[in-house]
Parts: sequence; structure tokens; C-alpha cells
Amino acid sequence: MQTTQVLVMTGCASGIGRHLTKALAGAYRIVATDVNVTGLEQCARDDGWPDEHVKTLKLDVRNAGEWEECLRVALATFGRADVLVNGAGYLKPGFAHEVDAAEVDKHLDVNAKGLIHGCRVFGRHFAAQKAGHIINIGSLASLAPAPGLSLYVASKYAVRGFTLALAQELEPFHVHVSLVMPDAVQTPMLDLQVDYAEAAMTFSGARALTVQDIERVFIEEVLPNRPLEVTIPMSRGLIARLASFVPGAVMGLGPTFVEQGRKKQQTLKASRQK
Repeated sequence: MQTTQVLVMTGCASGIGRHLTKALAGAYRIVATDVNVTGLEQCARDDGWPDEHVKTLKLDVRNAGEWEECLRVALATFGRADVLVNGAGYLKPGFAHEVDAAEVDKHLDVNAKGLIHGCRVFGRHFAAQKAGHIINIGSLASLAPAPGLSLYVASKYAVRGFTLALAQELEPFHVHVSLVMPDAVQTPMLDLQVDYAEAAMTFSGARALTVQDIERVFIEEVLPNRPLEVTIPMSRGLIARLASFVPGAVMGLGPTFVEQGRKKQQTLKASRQK
């Protein structure tokens, strides 16, 4: 069903953002953004994004000025902006005591500060119109620590804390804020982790989620019901919440999860070589 609502989405040249753009373009009008404009335009061609429903736009989420321009383009193109989906993300495995200083900046600049800039710009607009919905894509790493991904975890913990505070700030203006926290999703971001021993815990779940799993939760739950928090799947979300409540238990159980993940990681690496 076609609506008049306009979604502004980040990270649309890959992974979840790319899939959601294709899946939702028939029902919504979308401003699809990414810092990789060449890849974004290639996705539009390959996936057949309809020109009348999808406007592509270069956006470096780290640049506050580009966020202002993004809002301007959305209003100029479609006349309104109703939903912001912050999906852009960055991850490179590594132990904190071994990573380069530049990796600290990039994780926090893209995953946390970039998202905050978007929420600031669009939150102001939504508050003025007294309507709107901000959807931040976090991770189960927003709830539970994952050794080998400490920079990513730090950024996603920041996303959760910011999102929960933002929801309270914008509630008087009838603006809804949601945090979607999926387990590992089969995307290029997951593919790159196969080759990093530090990322073993990423693979400790029963299976990787698919982008179709995320699409289903968006369509059935997040967009219509606008919940404050959603974990995908719920079972792993409960484990992550327990880990958050009882961090000492993670110290004891963590090595077990790492070993489970390492075995699956090795299986994936072996399958690539066939």
C-alpha cells in the first residue's frame, strides 16, 4: 500500500539499508543516502529503485552540514520528511590495545556522532511539525560486550544511551524514537569479520539473520507500532540483556561463546576455499 510518508535512510549502498530501500520503495517515498555515491547509484540501477519514489543523495553522516542539506533535499523533492532511519555503520574487528588511533575516531564518528547529527537535525524538524519517527539501528552489541569488537561495542552502547534519552526529550513533541538491535546480519559487514579471529563471538549464534528478517520486523513492528526498543531475535536479545544486568557472568561464559563462534567462523572460512 502506497503512503504519503517520506523516509530518509542512511547506509543505503550496502547491507540492511540497501535491502530496505528496495523493499519499502513501493510503499514509501525514500531519500536513500550513502557516503559511497557511486555504489549508491549502482544499487539504484541494479535493484531498479523507481525514480519517482527514490531520491539518491550523497551523505557523509560525519558532516553536520551535509545533514542540513539532506533535510533540505528531502523537503524540496517530496515536500515533507516523516521518518529518519539511521542505518549507516562501520566495523573493523580488533582488540582495543592493538588498534590504531584512527579506528577509535572512525567507529565513534560514524556510528555514534554521525547518528547524533542526524537525530539533531531531523529531531528539530520533527519537533517543529509535532510529528515524526526516528529509527536508530543499533546492535545486540548495544546491550552486551563482545571482545574483539570493543570499539564497535562502545559506539553501539553510546547509540542506545543516546536513543533512550532522545526518546524522552522528543516525547512531548509527539515524535517517536525507536532502537532496533539485531544480532549478526548476513551483510558485507559480517562477511569481513570471517577473516578476523578477534570477531569470533559474532558467529556464536545459531544462525546469522538475513536482511529479510530485518525487513519483516520493520514492516510488521517498527514502522506501524513505533516501539522504543526491539531486539532481533528476541531469544538472543534476552541473553544480551542478562549479560548487561550481570556483567560478571559474561566474564565466565564469554570464552564459551567465543569458542562456539570460532568453530563456525572456521567452517565459513573453509567453505570459501572450496
